[in-house]
Amino acid sequence: MPLTADDAQGDHDGRAMLDPRRLGASAPLVRERGLADAEVDEIVELFHALRRWHRTSEAHSEAGRRFMQLGENDMRAVRYVMALGREGAIVTSTMIAAHLGISGPSVTKMLDRLSAAGHIERLPHPTDRRALSIVVTDATRSSASSTVGTDHSRRFEVAASLTSEERRAATRFLSALADLPVIEHER
Repeated sequence: MPLTADDAQGDHDGRAMLDPRRLGASAPLVRERGLADAEVDEIVELFHALRRWHRTSEAHSEAGRRFMQLGENDMRAVRYVMALGREGAIVTSTMIAAHLGISGPSVTKMLDRLSAAGHIERLPHPTDRRALSIVVTDATRSSASSTVGTDHSRRFEVAASLTSEERRAATRFLSALADLPVIEHER
């Protein structure tokens, strides 16, 4: 079913662009699988919800970074140090570099910024005199917990409200999508 001008004008949320019946490359899949229109509509709704979640997730992350006045890697580093710190681990710059996949000099510059902004402290390592222990300041921990942590709790509550079967189905679906290999398209 080709997309008409009227369909495109009324398609403010992009569902038509997700409909495999309207896309040349995936239209044969619908026929091959023998899917009924109602089944395809459910799949389109599923992908529409996934698209909405992706956009909303990005917006949540961006709002947290703006509030904390941190870049993406800075925020990831702070979360990492906080998470390991709660477990009693001693975090070093080498661990942060490995977690973020960045070089030692890059992590040093980042830690300089985070320290100057009052987000982290570098303390003597308790067992290795050559290393420093990285800790999140009390003010940043409190601020992150009351804002970004609260936001995460709201998402956790949505997952907790599902039945065990619904969570397993959602996990299977998202894991299967994540396991699809990335195809490098060539011209």
